Amino acid sequence: MSLLKKNLKYLHFLLVNSLPVSIARRLPLGGVTKKARWSIGIYAGQSPVELTSDKRVKNPVLTRRDVSDVRAAFVADPFMLKVRSTWFMFFEVLNQKTGRGEIGFATSEDAIKWKYQQIILAEPFHLSYPYVFEWMDEYYMIPETHEAGAIRLYKASKFPQEWSFVGDLLSGSLFLDASIFRYADKWWLFAETNPQQRFDTLRLYYANELLGPWLEHPKSPIIQDNAQIARPGGRVLRIDDRIIRYTQDCQYEYGTQLRAFEITELSTTSYQEQEIEKSLVLTPTGSGWNGAGMHHIDPHCINNGTWIACVDGRG
Repeated sequence: MSLLKKNLKYLHFLLVNSLPVSIARRLPLGGVTKKARWSIGIYAGQSPVELTSDKRVKNPVLTRRDVSDVRAAFVADPFMLKVRSTWFMFFEVLNQKTGRGEIGFATSEDAIKWKYQQIILAEPFHLSYPYVFEWMDEYYMIPETHEAGAIRLYKASKFPQEWSFVGDLLSGSLFLDASIFRYADKWWLFAETNPQQRFDTLRLYYANELLGPWLEHPKSPIIQDNAQIARPGGRVLRIDDRIIRYTQDCQYEYGTQLRAFEITELSTTSYQEQEIEKSLVLTPTGSGWNGAGMHHIDPHCINNGTWIACVDGRG
């Protein structure tokens, strides 16, 4: 294998696995393989675990070619919020010039047709998985910031374009795809913490206040030595008393498909979950923009009781 091919193969490994990209930054532009080019689509269905490509949508709704302010290698990890009558979608944009992920956003009036807007958050380290949520009439974001060695909280100082760093929720380790939710008057947070061993460890933390102090759950790690169900794959859902977490299946290859678990018992001393029947929520289609893999979902219940979700896929 030539030196160039070896470099390209290594770049692909770094980008697809969201590991530090210091070497990737030194490689030529355009070095991202087709396999690493994630795009974003819209799925819909009657429940958050039974979703398919929406017939009203021409998927993918966003690709790297829609990004107008940087030269993008791919777009991935979408999260969305509806604010009044407008949908806002936030996602990773892999900037080819810097070799780092940055956070961009797009808007839509119907969640069907999307218009890319701009990059709204860039740091001197890699950003991805922009988990956005609303709390007490304010908007927050927890992007994946493992290169900073912390889980960092941002707040919208002027939604949706301007975001300010608030503080570290946890630090001193490698945390991937932190996924936060509110339950029983507490905050709960999942994070994968073993990226060097193929994403096989899921830890759980809790706090009384958003800024902490955060404590690790006594049952944590709740998943260990199982890359099939450890790494978070999107927003944790609260549906009445039900809690659903999505997880990437990385057993054979990163970001192959997505599974769903229902958390059946959760307190500061106990944790139980069970895989939902027919839990393969997202699977590769075998061709097209999501033919080779799908690894992220953010479902929302809309007015008529059906569900719509932003998802991602790679061809």
